[in-house]
Amino acid sequence: MEREEAMLAASSMYYLQDIKMETIASRLHMSRSSVSRLLRDARESGLVEISLRPTPTRGPGLAKKIATCFGVEAHVVPVADLADEPERLDQVARTTARIVTGWFDSDMIMGVAWGTTLAAIARHLGKKPTRGSAIVQLNGAANVRTSGVEYAGSLIAGFGEAFDAQVHLFPVPAFFDYAETRNAMWSERSIVRVLEYQRRADIALFSIGAIAGEVPSHVYSAGYLEAADIQTLDSEGIVGDVCTIFLRKDGTYEDLSMNARATGPTPAELRSIPRRICGVAGDNKVVPLLAALRAGVITDLVVDEQTATKLIEYVLALKDDPVPEAESALQVAN
Repeated sequence: MEREEAMLAASSMYYLQDIKMETIASRLHMSRSSVSRLLRDARESGLVEISLRPTPTRGPGLAKKIATCFGVEAHVVPVADLADEPERLDQVARTTARIVTGWFDSDMIMGVAWGTTLAAIARHLGKKPTRGSAIVQLNGAANVRTSGVEYAGSLIAGFGEAFDAQVHLFPVPAFFDYAETRNAMWSERSIVRVLEYQRRADIALFSIGAIAGEVPSHVYSAGYLEAADIQTLDSEGIVGDVCTIFLRKDGTYEDLSMNARATGPTPAELRSIPRRICGVAGDNKVVPLLAALRAGVITDLVVDEQTATKLIEYVLALKDDPVPEAESALQVAN
């Protein structure tokens, strides 16, 4: 009976009065470890019952709709309704880093793009030593103001350090001035070597570029595009990019003039990589995300709950636009 009374006293102070174990131990004239055992025994005996009341989330339903509509594996990250876009990005980055760490292993190659979201993912990577693995940069990062080595190089190096993997940088501009220069460079042996690593990748990791928004994409905010380039984007109906390859809302890209000068892999080239992980957060990413899904570049999508909700709402609102068969089926179902 004395022990039961002690369990009740310790549990009341700890769980109801929020008193620290050291103070409880002092009041009951026993050691901290004895208090810990009392609390453990109180839980095991049923004297104390602990229940979790998670915030209601629409995640599972949204993930199923996205998977059915677009044929991708969707990971919808729960976020608070009042979370701002930086918070949403951080939660998506954490989840993406955890998933990538679980998938990437020895003797594998991972292609990594650069940008605001990728930098956030890199910060949350856990340490997982591998053997015989490699990280390859997917798109060039230089422009007329910077070589891009410090920014993209440190980002790619962070992935290499996390996995003890060999790093292969891509020392070319994000966009060449002339398509002819790009075509010539693609014949250089040093560039061919990097392109070969990209083609052999087991995993591609990237995000979606959006022209505007609370957290602007790096390619649009860091001097990679001139004023004339922005005008070209507008005139050609471009809504965003994947690995600096621009897309229209319907997912087409082949005839866009800017893409002839871009250095990232095209959607067709990305589709040859078995697993293609895309982390996305932000209202401004909804339309370019839809374009990427229509282009078929994503196999695994990590997206915050708010962005996922707006994506489904946007697809359902496209009643006057021609939509692919799967999206049309979603509209009918709703």
